[in-house]
Amino acid sequence: MIKRTLFFGNPAYLSTKNEQLVVSFPEDTKKDKTIAIEDLGYVVLEHPQITITNGLLRKLVQNKTAVITCDSQHLPCSLLQPLVGHSEQTERIRHQLNASLPLKKNLWQQTITYKINNQANHLLQRQKKH
Repeated sequence: MIKRTLFFGNPAYLSTKNEQLVVSFPEDTKKDKTIAIEDLGYVVLEHPQITITNGLLRKLVQNKTAVITCDSQHLPCSLLQPLVGHSEQTERIRHQLNASLPLKKNLWQQTITYKINNQANHLLQRQKKH
């Protein structure tokens, strides 16, 4: 089954009731909405005025739903994932923790190089459009 992605870009109160995610809005004109937690794959929290209960976070993580929070520039800044569950994920974390310092530095250098190249390509593409 394909999991749903929920994006919250406006103020909201997120809680849980009966294995459902309950979305309440500060405006009285909007009705509460409920979504089955088992249908969710990702929840993206962009707006700074989103309140989420710890009970909901626990249920989302137990259901293997990733929770992504965004910073003031609307860019992802954190990812909450379960620590248990999938053996492949545990193996990847173990390999990352056991990586040698030279390997970590090399991978970091590659990451920065690709980011700079990506930014340069983006600027070139934008200049061509003007």
